Amino acid sequence: MTDTWNPTQYDKFQREREQPFFDLLALVRPAPGMRAVDLGCGTGRLTRALHEQLHARETTGIDRSARMLVGVDPQVRPHPEPTLGLQFEIGTIEEFPGARGAFDLIFSNAAYHWIEDHPALLARLAGALTPSGQLAFQIPAQHDQPSHRIAEDLTGVEPFRTALDGWHRPQPVLEPHEYASLLYALGFPAPVVRLHIYPHVLAGPEEVVEWMKGTLLTEYERHLPGDLYGPFVEAYRARMLRHLGNARPFFFPFRRILCWGQRAGIRD
Repeated sequence: MTDTWNPTQYDKFQREREQPFFDLLALVRPAPGMRAVDLGCGTGRLTRALHEQLHARETTGIDRSARMLVGVDPQVRPHPEPTLGLQFEIGTIEEFPGARGAFDLIFSNAAYHWIEDHPALLARLAGALTPSGQLAFQIPAQHDQPSHRIAEDLTGVEPFRTALDGWHRPQPVLEPHEYASLLYALGFPAPVVRLHIYPHVLAGPEEVVEWMKGTLLTEYERHLPGDLYGPFVEAYRARMLRHLGNARPFFFPFRRILCWGQRAGIRD
């Protein structure tokens, strides 16, 4: 399927997108000689920060988009030779992992909301950890907000309805307490799960549309004919701006769920 990710569009809000990464990283417990993987690593810039801050022995960044991997960091290339234990691969979260019990840390910042069936996903990831391995992930939780509802509403409007032929973007994100229960049941005895509201102040409401063009709307672009994506964005823009009003600056609260757990095999 067409790769619709655009690193330039995505990084228009680089500072806002990066803070949750560092908040999630702060939950991770460093250990000597860690083998880590960053699922949905994007451009790879933050994967490098993960690798360096943890002093990991080996870190692999995996992303499905070749455009994201080569778009920003000149040191990041698909399937490069490992440099100081850091490497990148093109691949999907659905295809991971290749081996059980192989990783000390499975990390993911804003990627699992693209994947269906989170109970099955977390069970599979837990099986890829070492006995004292850690699972850390952050998930946007905006699915019931206007930014997402309006895009979904447009799937029922012509000509988009016919072109999408019944497709709707899945909504797999669970409630925070459900993630805590899942992690506990999977052998993480003291999971940390936080719902965090990030208070973004943007120049104006039109920037919310630009934000969504870098993430949410890429999925609609993948499923629409090329000549209809532009009209879809304009219809989305018109509805969003009518809803958001014209306040400047514009306050944009963004909900995210941060989850961390360490398997019971750890010895204090």
